[in-house]
Amino acid sequence: MGHAEPDLILTASENIDVPEGHCPVLVLPHGIGFQKQVPDSRASGDRLSGVVPDSLLESGRAWLAISHPGQEEQLLSSHPKAAGRTLLVGDPCYDELLGSADRAASYRRALGVPDRHRLVVLSSTWGPTSLIGQDPGLAARVLAALPYDEFRVAAIAHPNVWSGHGSWQIRNLLAPALDDGLMLVPPVHAWRSALVAADVVVGDHGSVTLYGAALGKPVLLGAYGSEAVPGTAVAALGRAAPRLDVHGNVREQIVSALATQRPERFATVAEGTFDQPGEALPRLRTALYDLLGPAEPVPAPPQERFLAEPEETGTRVTSWTVSDRPVGERVEGQVVQRHPAQERGPLGRSLLLRGTVTGVQPYEVVEAEAAVRRLLQQAGTGQRLQGFGGTSRVQARSHRGDPGVEGGSRVASPSGGRGGPVPGRVRGRRDRMRRPRTVPFRGTFLPVGAAPRPAPPRAPPG
Repeated sequence: MGHAEPDLILTASENIDVPEGHCPVLVLPHGIGFQKQVPDSRASGDRLSGVVPDSLLESGRAWLAISHPGQEEQLLSSHPKAAGRTLLVGDPCYDELLGSADRAASYRRALGVPDRHRLVVLSSTWGPTSLIGQDPGLAARVLAALPYDEFRVAAIAHPNVWSGHGSWQIRNLLAPALDDGLMLVPPVHAWRSALVAADVVVGDHGSVTLYGAALGKPVLLGAYGSEAVPGTAVAALGRAAPRLDVHGNVREQIVSALATQRPERFATVAEGTFDQPGEALPRLRTALYDLLGPAEPVPAPPQERFLAEPEETGTRVTSWTVSDRPVGERVEGQVVQRHPAQERGPLGRSLLLRGTVTGVQPYEVVEAEAAVRRLLQQAGTGQRLQGFGGTSRVQARSHRGDPGVEGGSRVASPSGGRGGPVPGRVRGRRDRMRRPRTVPFRGTFLPVGAAPRPAPPRAPPG
């Protein structure tokens, strides 16, 4: 076998040493098209990603698989020797993403994303102008800006990032975000189901971001490198997708992208990237038989192919900054918003919670016993609070120098479900940390969106 010459070489990388011989070499793209200038490992300077050396093209052995006829036109303008050396196949990866699109909710559950939460996926290619290369702290800031009871955040990094830096360095670089609950997606297969699960993509000029746009996801560009090739699909995405102002209000930008997204927004980009979606594998099969020589047998009916469910990843968050907002005019109380405490964004006045907290959504305080009201009015300098029916203890401490809230209320997320314990405060000034106290309490809560419980009738005076 060591001396046997292959009949066909199939590779997903153009950057390999092809053995001498006469057999054809079919190069499949490991991204989308030829859209990026990358460092040339064989010479000084850069080269077009996805294109084999001219010597292999001149030999007549190389064939380049493309996903759209426009890619052939692009190649001819920059690499005339590629004339007649392309095979229109389509994109099997995109076909799998499309075929699994209806399973987005199942993939979100597999990732551990609670119901009614939005999943934000950060997508980074490799290199200094990538999302991670340009701003490695962005993930932590996104997590700090998004309420934990409304959002989850996952990150997809290009395999070159994992290969070039290693798992330890990547996790060390993203440690603040990982402590805040970032789900770091494994680089080989799981990224596809995580992308299908995404409600919004914050990305760059890499292929994963382009796949997300083609799936109809809202896309915000947190970075965009100069190595992106003009006239390509990713260049079209760069013109069509809004930029994320990383120094602005990240939450408002993401919420706006979700609210204003139209499924057809990136339809033109997708149409110029993928030819005849759903047909890539049959066309690839035909191309392989043509290159090998024997007649293609009559194919069996194609089987449905779905992406495997991803595995849950991410660290359980136990430290919070907690802020609130009024419930509304008709119901007295506050809605709680928890944010991971590693990074502190512009959250205003808040409590820092450390401990095990298991509530998974904001709550409205619609009723409270007199003991709880008295507790809230103690203008806490920090309380260790234990609920009657709670299974966990939560310690709340105030920030130094917090001017407090006059006439409002501040509550933290419960440690149990409805009727679980809640710490909080109404008014007063917190000037410094003080020794915590343990106080029993109980309150009544409704999940946000539930019909408020009518207030009990007041007894007539006298």
